[in-house]
Amino acid sequence: MIRRLMLAATLVAFPFVASAQQVAFGSMQQDTSAPVEVTADQLSVSQSDGTATYSGDVVIVQGDMRLAAPQVLVVYSEEAGRIDRLEATGGVTLVSGEEAAEAERADYDIEGGTVTLSGDVLLTQGDNALTAQSMVVDLDTGMAEMSGRVRTVLQQEPAAQDQP
Repeated sequence: MIRRLMLAATLVAFPFVASAQQVAFGSMQQDTSAPVEVTADQLSVSQSDGTATYSGDVVIVQGDMRLAAPQVLVVYSEEAGRIDRLEATGGVTLVSGEEAAEAERADYDIEGGTVTLSGDVLLTQGDNALTAQSMVVDLDTGMAEMSGRVRTVLQQEPAAQDQP
């Protein structure tokens, strides 16, 4: 983890080297076939276009991943009972393990196994913080790619004192 963060710091220090930054996200890979549990204050279902809109304190849990937002549009696939994608808006928080990301919007492609966060993305990993305009998380590998003026703030650990 420290090596990845040091690499991230190097990429930030020399922005001409790369236009995007890859970071690890979550303590483990996500099982995209795990059940998806959604809780909210309200639910509106549209049979005509195969969508459902959850609103009011929406929380979505799948395995160790948790997504919270004021509103989430669920788009169902043509295959009965399967969710194709989730579109969360209004300020989104995505938590996996001890890491958390915040953004204005999140699009979760369940079949593709990716979550795309956009709009003032803030990723916190312990005491470290990374910001960007967008972040794409690959849930199969647990890696994320941040792009759009990436900024990294790394907290330095105190140097160990030499002992006699």
